[in-house]
Amino acid sequence: MDSYEYGELLKTLQNKAQNIAKILNPDSLQKRLDEINALESHQEFWNDAKKAGEITKEKRKCERILHTYTEMKAELDDAKELFEIAESEEDSSTLELLFENVESLQSHIQKVEIEVMLSGEFDSTNAIITIQPGAGGTESQDWASMLYRMYLRWSERRGFKVELLDYQDGEEAGIKGAAFIIKGENAYGYAKSENGVHRLVRISPFDANAKRHTSFASVQVSPELSEDIDIEILDKDIRIDTYRASGAGGQHVNKTESAIRITHFPTGLVVQCQNDRSQHKNKATAMKMLQSKLYELERLKQSEGVANAEKSEIGWGHQIRSYVLAPYQQVKDLRSNYATSDTDGVLDGDIDDLIESVLVLGESKGE
Repeated sequence: MDSYEYGELLKTLQNKAQNIAKILNPDSLQKRLDEINALESHQEFWNDAKKAGEITKEKRKCERILHTYTEMKAELDDAKELFEIAESEEDSSTLELLFENVESLQSHIQKVEIEVMLSGEFDSTNAIITIQPGAGGTESQDWASMLYRMYLRWSERRGFKVELLDYQDGEEAGIKGAAFIIKGENAYGYAKSENGVHRLVRISPFDANAKRHTSFASVQVSPELSEDIDIEILDKDIRIDTYRASGAGGQHVNKTESAIRITHFPTGLVVQCQNDRSQHKNKATAMKMLQSKLYELERLKQSEGVANAEKSEIGWGHQIRSYVLAPYQQVKDLRSNYATSDTDGVLDGDIDDLIESVLVLGESKGE
């Protein structure tokens, strides 16, 4: 990189920062923060615990966005000022240092861009994730369990909490399916880009001939809807089955048919829940899961212009990412074309760069 290229890059980044400022409106955010601080100083504010909790959550979000934006602006302003001084004084060592810090500066601005992008109606909510192996028995079931672990590790890295809803052990290895809620700020906003089919290519540990195998698993992501959002589900459109819980849960869970499976006939969607000993609670959670998936199906219909979207639209419709462990190592997102050779890191939950590449792509397309 030379001085001309760096100067042009600074102009581009400054334009991005100005666009971000127009959308964020930092002055309005600060004004809202001052209003919330004033509200919190009154004792009656805390009388309504639910409302106070919602406003406190809004406050944390305002604080986080303002802090990230202020840091980005300061870093960009410092770089511009230092560049002008270094150029006028022909200070090659300072220029070299600025060139080396380009990636850090770009990364900081991208983080703020993503904060702006996660402003959809449900982006700030918790995410419900369901993982289902494809055809292929043990191979795909093992792959499904690898994805399950990947999301658990990703949640740990981001400080999110995970609540298991359904878990079914595979016959020899892996899992037949799993459903869980990831709880945390913007959990759905980030996780929604994981919706689709994930493909694995590797030398199979289950093949005595050590042949290369390809496996598939579907990941379905939907927002955890609040209680005041009502999605109508007619009794005639569903079938509710009970069965004995399996997998995680212990011997007490298995004594009664406490697990619930709900099938939605119009879409073919199926949800299962077995995380509680109470059949009633499992039924309520399963209905919540179904409402969440129906919302996500409708969102995909609207965003993709699909007139008659079926369950495949949030299940087997689109292959989104390829994980190749042999003959070479690469994880590639098929939407953004972002690729990394750090397959171990990705499978250990380091997926932020993959997720962000898709979010940035969506913003550039105006989605």
